Amino acid sequence: MKPLIVNGKRRAEAGFTLMELLVVLVIVGLLAAFVGPLIYQRISPAKQTAARSQIESFATALDTYLIDVGQFPITEQGLGSLRTNPGEATWKGPYLRKEVPLDPWGASYVYCALGRSGGYEIISYGSDRIEGGTDDAADIESWR
Repeated sequence: MKPLIVNGKRRAEAGFTLMELLVVLVIVGLLAAFVGPLIYQRISPAKQTAARSQIESFATALDTYLIDVGQFPITEQGLGSLRTNPGEATWKGPYLRKEVPLDPWGASYVYCALGRSGGYEIISYGSDRIEGGTDDAADIESWR
């Protein structure tokens, strides 16, 4: 290959100049700065919706458990009793197709047999994994 001659000077044919690479990096950085927060705003509500859907799935399974056994599982038995017989003679499960999942933030759901709404309560503490919070860290509760 013959070298490229620009303005009377030799220049290699292959490669980019440092300035060209810097311009591309600045453009990519600007795009990430504008698009990143928009994507994050979509992910947060999706996780909350997924947690609500999972809690509804547990509620349906718990209702079926109640019909078969005559009472909800006690707190110590937890949601695991929807997959494994906790020693009940009339248990006809499993009531969930798969193992009890973690919430969308990677924590276990909290199950209490004597809930505020009467029968039971299921809670996901959100992204901060502690009670209370707002926005992404807000608790997702079965009675709300």
